[in-house]
Amino acid sequence: MEKKYFGTDGIRGHVGKGIISPDKVLQLGWATGRVIKTHGESSVMIGKDTRISGYMLESALEAGFIAAGVDVYLLGPMPTPAVAYLTQTFHADAGIVISASHNPHYDNGIKYFSAKGKKITDEIELEVEKAFDAPMEVVSSSDLGRAKRVADAPGRYIEFCKSTYDCAVNLSGYKIVLDCANGATYHIAPEVFKELGAEVVAIGVSPDGININSGCGATDLALLQKTVVVEKADFGVAFDGDGDRVMMVDHEGEVVDGDGILYILASSTKNSSKGVVGTLMSNLGLELAIKDLGLDFMRTDVGDRYVMQALVEKGWLYGAEPSGHVLCLDKASTGDGIIASLQVVSIIVEQNKTLKSLCDGVTRYPQILKNIKVTKKIDLSKNFNIQKAIHFVEQEMNGRGRVLLRASGTEPLVRVMVEGETVELIKPHVELLVKIVESEFC
Repeated sequence: MEKKYFGTDGIRGHVGKGIISPDKVLQLGWATGRVIKTHGESSVMIGKDTRISGYMLESALEAGFIAAGVDVYLLGPMPTPAVAYLTQTFHADAGIVISASHNPHYDNGIKYFSAKGKKITDEIELEVEKAFDAPMEVVSSSDLGRAKRVADAPGRYIEFCKSTYDCAVNLSGYKIVLDCANGATYHIAPEVFKELGAEVVAIGVSPDGININSGCGATDLALLQKTVVVEKADFGVAFDGDGDRVMMVDHEGEVVDGDGILYILASSTKNSSKGVVGTLMSNLGLELAIKDLGLDFMRTDVGDRYVMQALVEKGWLYGAEPSGHVLCLDKASTGDGIIASLQVVSIIVEQNKTLKSLCDGVTRYPQILKNIKVTKKIDLSKNFNIQKAIHFVEQEMNGRGRVLLRASGTEPLVRVMVEGETVELIKPHVELLVKIVESEFC
C-alpha cells in the first residue's frame, strides 16, 4: 500500500500547510498515540530542533498524545540522534523529533524512532496513517497521559557522545572549528569537543528560530571553510540543523564529505567488517578505493534507512551517504553527526595524521549534481522522454561514468547527477537531462 503522508524520513512540509499545521499535528499526535496504545505501549519522548515553529508543533503533538492516553517526556531542543539514544535509555516506547533536518526554517517535519532508537517500519507508518484518517476520540479523564520535561537531557547526551571517543589520547593541542548550523547541536557539540580537550572555535551557535541552516552548517560549507583557514585550525566539522548529518573540512579548507568519512572509517584498523554501504549517489572513486582495501562495497537507494537495512542484513558496521548521513553501528543506533565525527577524529589522533592525508586513497570522479524544482508529481520511471534521455547519455558515456535521476523524498525537487572521467565529458549530458526534466515537470 502506498503511503500518503510519510516520505523517506518521516513527514515533512511547509509550516502552516497540509499536515504541518497545528490542527493536523494534533491529530497526528493522537493517531500515533493510538497506534502506540494498540501495541500495549504508553510513553513517548519528544525533541525538536531550533525552528520557531517547533514550539507550536510541540504543543500540538503533546496534546494529541495526552488525548490518546500516552505519557510524554519533553526534551526541548536536541539533535535527532540524541532523541533516538534517550528513547532507549529512558525505556520509552517511541521517540519523536520535530525537525525538517537540512531544510530552511519555513519547513518542518516529524521523525519517528522505535523503542530501540531505530527508524520505524513501513508497517507502523501505515498504521499511523490509517489512524490519522479516523475520527479523534479522547480517552476518559482518568486515562489521559501526563507530560514531564527532562531537564538533564543535554548532559546525558554529552556524556554518551564522549564515551564513543575511544582513543587513549585526548584532543589537547587540536584546534577545531565547529559549525552547528544554528540548529539542535548548538549547545551540545561544542561542549563535547571542549570536554575532550580541544580548543573549539564555534560558529552557527546563535539560533533565533529563523537562521537554522541559513548560510551555515553541513549544507553550506563556505563559512566553515573560510573560518578553518583564517583560524589556522587543524580541521572543521559541520552539522545540519538536526545533527544527523556531518561534513568535514581539512586544514586547507577542502571538503571531506560523507564519502570521504566512510573511506576513513573503512580503512581504519577498528573496522572489523568485510564491507561498507554507500548509496546510488556515492562517488565511483569511493567504490574503487573501497575495493582496493579488499572490502566489499554495496549501493542502496538514497536514504539512510536503506543504508541501515543493508548494514543490518550484511552484519557490517559503517555506511554513509555523500550528503553526510554516516552510520557507525558499533556506536549508535542511527546516523549521528557528532558521533561519526568523533570516530574520524579518534583516527586522526591515534594515527597522528591530518584529515587530508587520511583521504589520500580516494580519487574522486568529477560529479555534477543539479536540483530542479518541479511543480508536478514525479514518476521518473514511467516517463518515456526521461528514460530515453537517460539511455542516450549512458550510451554516449560508454561505461565511463554514471547517470542518476531521482525525485527527492523530502522536497519538490528532481536531482540530476552525472559522474564521469572529466567535467568536460559530463557537463553537456547534465545540461541535456536538466532541459528534459524542466520540459516534462516544470
